[in-house]
Formats: sequence, C-alpha cells, structure tokens
Amino acid sequence: MNDKGKTEQQFETIIQKCRTIFLTKMKDYGSSWRILRIPSLTDQIFIKANRIRSIESKGIRKVDEGIIPEYIGIVNYSVIALIQLELGEEGEQNLSPEEAENLYNKNVYSSRDLMLNKNHDYAEVWREMRLSSLTDIILMKLMRIKQIEDNMGKTFISEGIDANYQDIINYSIFALIKLEE
Repeated sequence: MNDKGKTEQQFETIIQKCRTIFLTKMKDYGSSWRILRIPSLTDQIFIKANRIRSIESKGIRKVDEGIIPEYIGIVNYSVIALIQLELGEEGEQNLSPEEAENLYNKNVYSSRDLMLNKNHDYAEVWREMRLSSLTDIILMKLMRIKQIEDNMGKTFISEGIDANYQDIINYSIFALIKLEE
C-alpha cells in the first residue's frame, strides 16, 4: 500500500475512535456544546494543546490521563467549532444524535479531503516531523485563530478560522497516527 492509501486508512481508524467518543458523549450530554461560542471552543482546544506541550516538556504528568485523549479532544472540539461556524451560535441548540453525526462526518471528511490534497503536495512530510513540532503547529494555529477572532473574523491575506480548525484536526490526527505507530 502506498503512503497515501496508508494515511487515508490510518486517518479513518483514528476518526472512528474520535467519532465514537463524540457520539458517546452526545448520549451523556446531548448537544450541550451548542451553547459554546467560537472563542470558548478556541480556548478549550488551547487548554488541551498547552497541556500536551507541558507534558512533552516536563516528561511527566500528575493527572492520570495521557496525551492521546487530549489529541482526541482537540479533534472533536475542532469539529464542534466547524459545526458552530456552519450553524451559527444562535441556531437551534438541540441536535439529534443523527444530525450531530451527519454534521460531524461532513466536517471531518472535508478536513480529510484537504489533508489528502496537501499531503499530495507536501509528500507526506509530516511523517518525518517530531511529535513536539505537531503540537507547536497546533498551538500556532490556535494563536492565529485568536488573532482572527480579535479582528472580528477579518483577514487581509490569510486563511479564515475554518481553514485553521481543519489544519488543527489534521495535525492532531497526524500526532495520533504517530503515537500509534
């Protein structure tokens, strides 16, 4: 199997795990996340990415939860952010599990398609990157999102918030793939 096919298969395996957690939490909490504004989601993702970086730097953790659940949380919160951007923060608060899953799939596979196109152009270079670099890039993307949010969503030349969330999904999945290999 070529690297493209391998990456696509690994992406699907990771997404199945992330989706399962998302849907299980939907059973526990419903779509309570619909109340969150985009900057709140950005901050939630920032907390998770910063914890990963702290664990990577210190080499130890005091909370009995490793970095894999944090990366999964980053994927899921990023998908939620994309859904929020699509539906609007003031839209219907209650989503059925089926509606939420359809929106989840739509956004995660849109991110996957972007990843496959970029992967083609960049020749799978992420496989040669350090895990810590993936974490740093995620944090940089979050800082970009925060700046765009502070600019009321306006950019002059750069990609918008949605493209940055898609990149965060993909870099997190790359990190999860590397952690499983």
